[in-house]
Amino acid sequence: MLEIGTIAPDFTLPDQNGQMHSLADYRGRKVILYFYPKDNTSGCTAQACGFAELYPQFTEKGTVILGVSKDSVASHKKFEQNYGLPFTLLSDPELSAIQAYDVWQEKNMYGRKTMGIVRTTYLIDENGVIGKAFSKVKAKENPRQMLGLL
Repeated sequence: MLEIGTIAPDFTLPDQNGQMHSLADYRGRKVILYFYPKDNTSGCTAQACGFAELYPQFTEKGTVILGVSKDSVASHKKFEQNYGLPFTLLSDPELSAIQAYDVWQEKNMYGRKTMGIVRTTYLIDENGVIGKAFSKVKAKENPRQMLGLL
């Protein structure tokens, strides 16, 4: 996990509509950058729907929400449509941002070791500095936890 107080690595990734986004595009605004394992799975859906439910309160506080996984743009589009997600989902199949933010790690699932995304959320301030970082977050609790920090 990246250290609090360091500059957040910039990236350029496509969203669920194929439009490109860079972290630098959001300078001057707070950003919740959350990394999740896979679209349309129970934990990831709970987390995304939690952010969607609280989205008006995040926007009132001038905060942008960006979700990142290695799923394709098409998968993100279906995920957005299935649950009416009002925020941006970024596709990172080459793992560029995922590795830059140190969330691609060895995981132990049912006694089998695999590489994957560890559910992690960063709060990045208006100057692009990491203000808070949470690893192995609880999917259902994370959106409310992040809103409480703003």
